[in-house]
Amino acid sequence: MSDTPRILVVDDEQSMREFLAILLGREGYAVDTAADRAGAEHALATAPYDLVITDLKLPDGTGLDVLCAARRRAPDAQVVVITAFGTAESAVEAMKAGAYDYLTKPFKADEIRLTVAKALERTALVRENRELRRRLEAVEAGGEILGRSPRMQEVFRLLERVAPTGVTVLVQGESGTGKELVARRLHALSGRAGPFVAVNCAAIPEGLIESELFGHVKGAFTGAVADKPGLFEEATGGTLFLDEVGELPLHLQPKLLRALQEGRIKRVGGNREIPVDVRIVSATNRDLAEAVRQGRFREDLYYRLNVVALEIPPLRDRRADIPLLALHFLQKYAKAFGRPLKGFTREALDRLEAYSFPGNVRELENLVERAAALETGEFVGVESLPPALGAPRPEGLDGLPSLPDEGFHLEELLAAVERRYLEEALRRTHGNKTEAARLLGITFRSFRYRLERLGMR
Repeated sequence: MSDTPRILVVDDEQSMREFLAILLGREGYAVDTAADRAGAEHALATAPYDLVITDLKLPDGTGLDVLCAARRRAPDAQVVVITAFGTAESAVEAMKAGAYDYLTKPFKADEIRLTVAKALERTALVRENRELRRRLEAVEAGGEILGRSPRMQEVFRLLERVAPTGVTVLVQGESGTGKELVARRLHALSGRAGPFVAVNCAAIPEGLIESELFGHVKGAFTGAVADKPGLFEEATGGTLFLDEVGELPLHLQPKLLRALQEGRIKRVGGNREIPVDVRIVSATNRDLAEAVRQGRFREDLYYRLNVVALEIPPLRDRRADIPLLALHFLQKYAKAFGRPLKGFTREALDRLEAYSFPGNVRELENLVERAAALETGEFVGVESLPPALGAPRPEGLDGLPSLPDEGFHLEELLAAVERRYLEEALRRTHGNKTEAARLLGITFRSFRYRLERLGMR
């Protein structure tokens, strides 16, 4: 709740609206008024409220209609219903619908003051508990990416430094490295009281993403039967996480840039500018700098999103974290499956540490979930791991994997090794192919040919 609680008074009697506005205004509250249901719904759609006081009978509906609208628009806000025609049935109906209290006119000033104060205390309590749950969930989620490796410790140190500042952050890394978990941790440490709202830009059809982000007004397009707030408005006071931001359509990028620069948005089909207080954290597994060079991503938006960059290393580059993460996931699924699992055998851990994990932390979690479901003893052995993990890397043979008894497909192995070093060279040179080719000791033409052959362009 803000420092000055905001109250909406809905009553068709002007004298009652003015009375409550003056009375509650003297108590230090910010008070808005509406004369009917339509006015109340408009007010709820345009401003955040901590409390709604509504008459039961309205010219175009009932106070229960206003209560339902408040539940949609401001679910934490309490609703007090007032009426001059009070009955036991209407009181029960209002309380069942979720009203905080029910008062019969005429009421005394002290009565409404006390009711309002208690209702606002309830609003604050609801929001405080929701925030506590959100922070707990964020910390637990953040625990899934904790690591002891130097590269992850560097990520955490930078994260803790930038979290309270409010700057936009670009989280980069391969799929499955835990970019959303990093974003949630960033939000949890930011101190922002609003929600964490996540959207996958690649998962929304191109024709709908503008409405999803900025909302729309009634009649803006076929099917827009009512005003709808977008994710920017939902995330006001909190963090909006734009996952796969590199997939954002080019024509929509200027609108996102304007929202970031001015802190204002316009709903699709609307003319009114809506102020929003949102911190943007975006993520991508694509090389945005290369996308800028190819004209597929706006340069000004790239620099606006990339004020601070957090690079999440792939799991193969922080193998020291594998045992810790594996045990964390094992405890999670042992509890879910009701299994008395205590850990891994040494051989099983060797197999895990030797594996390259192309799917990163997400693949490790899925693998451990499978092992927890199959293992019948107290310690997960190699028998419960997928055969694809193969044997651990031997100390000899210059670090190359030994040939399994059943053999393997040499071309696939060589292609996987080649892909890994091509990706690593591109990461180290921030997408500069000429420098990447130099790192690998090959010509630029050879480097480009290898990218094309492996479908990496």
